Amino acid sequence: MHFSDYPILAEIKSQLEVLGFKRPTDIQFKTIKPILDGEDVFAIAQTGTGKTAAFAIPIIDAIGRLKQKSKAPSCIVMAPTRELAEQIMEAFNQIAKQTKVKTISVVGGVTQDEQIAALKKGVDVVVATPGRVFDLRSQGFLSLDALRFLVLDEADRMLDLGFAHDIKAIHSLSPKRNRQTLFFSATINKKIKALAYDIVRDAIRIQISPKNPIAKTIDHAYIKVSMDDKRFFLENILKEYPELKYVVFVRTKVRCERVVAAMERVGIKSEALHGGIAQEDRFSILDRFRKGENTILITTDVAARGIDIPGVDYVINYDIPDVEEQYVHRVGRTGRAEKKGQALAFCSPEEEQFIENIEAYIGCDIDQLEINQYDYKAILEDTEDLSNNWKKLLDQANEEDGTNDKW
Repeated sequence: MHFSDYPILAEIKSQLEVLGFKRPTDIQFKTIKPILDGEDVFAIAQTGTGKTAAFAIPIIDAIGRLKQKSKAPSCIVMAPTRELAEQIMEAFNQIAKQTKVKTISVVGGVTQDEQIAALKKGVDVVVATPGRVFDLRSQGFLSLDALRFLVLDEADRMLDLGFAHDIKAIHSLSPKRNRQTLFFSATINKKIKALAYDIVRDAIRIQISPKNPIAKTIDHAYIKVSMDDKRFFLENILKEYPELKYVVFVRTKVRCERVVAAMERVGIKSEALHGGIAQEDRFSILDRFRKGENTILITTDVAARGIDIPGVDYVINYDIPDVEEQYVHRVGRTGRAEKKGQALAFCSPEEEQFIENIEAYIGCDIDQLEINQYDYKAILEDTEDLSNNWKKLLDQANEEDGTNDKW
């Protein structure tokens, strides 16, 4: 089936063609028609499967057909992070470009003034983090009276972040008649089921769950590296393949800044992205990365879920996550839209149990790349960071003195 076969507006079909969308992905194929038919949907699908377009296309079609529109939004999409909310907004705006459907993002961490001004003018779709939706509604700036669609994206992550109360409150305050609820999650467990069945009624349940949750387009492996030597191996890869685009995951904000500083010492430009950076700066960092102005992003798990950055060639797990599911989300930043991607993890002795846990979770072994002692030592000695490379310091000192220690 092609997108041209769906009973959607000609303007949407034309724009999908411009965007290069020809055939729907599995989740899109199974989801678009039920949404067009007015059904509630409870969908489980791994990251990178095209979930955003799966709900954006039928929602834009429905809103685009409305003969009378209210200034209040017809659709609210709730997302767990500000970055994901911005990305969903961009997807809606891209797909709706040839229509009159207007979308804005409403997130915390930035001033409310522009968001309030846009809401007063009137918008069709609001993409938001739950807390900010609740704040603006309680202040009287965001009406739920005309709501026709309530979408929960990455619902499992919203639960992890403690948004269950806000989600239920917004759901209870929005009109029940003629409203569709669309519930999307990357994983399913008892908490997710409980929340879903509190919110959706008689929903069409869709589950796209391959035995191995890692996409076939991703080649992933690990290499055993001492914790103190990881920066030298990162330097080696980045200098060996400078033309590639990298996302490097670390465990903490402090680690993030330290790795950026370590790369700077060896002449490698990278940028840090973590929760301690102001929201507007985080948007700017992601924008520069998308545009290719910076090709190396050192980040915490703030970028692991749902962030779709085109053309990421390589994901490096500088630190291996202790939550197995996060590994799947991290490596899912590459190998998207049927393009091939690479992922490599640096495994220190104290992280070997994490690898075993991840292998059990995904149901298959992760390839180990063997490295002999000679090559390992060569990587350490090849660093440009002289602060810890005593052999290079001694060699340089001998050259400056005109001495030769080979006697």
